[in-house]
Amino acid sequence: MLKHILLVGLGGGLGSVLRYLAQWFISRNTQILFPLGTFIVNVTGCFLIGLFYAFASRGNMLSTEMRFFLITGLCGGYTTFSSFSYENLELLKQSHYLQFALYSGSSVLLGLVAAVGGMAFGRQI
Repeated sequence: MLKHILLVGLGGGLGSVLRYLAQWFISRNTQILFPLGTFIVNVTGCFLIGLFYAFASRGNMLSTEMRFFLITGLCGGYTTFSSFSYENLELLKQSHYLQFALYSGSSVLLGLVAAVGGMAFGRQI
């Protein structure tokens, strides 16, 4: 258990640094009014988590330790959007369309509402 926690922490730290560097580089080299850095990080994170899950599904390509490091740690630190996308994909693959719609819709809507609420609360204290 401790070994897995350390692997997740190490991967998460590395993923966070990679996210920061990617967003920094993109924001310094583009002049558009679109959060391109976050967009690219989210899309590349989704690609990576799909790639790592494909490797993991082959059985012997990724050890349990590498899955904790790469999927939970690295991808989780790089972007949680990749986990969100993978979970939605799994719901669709299992034909859980109502759960997919509820999870996707409520995550986006409630996430925005929570961000607005947090900003409003922060301004009041």
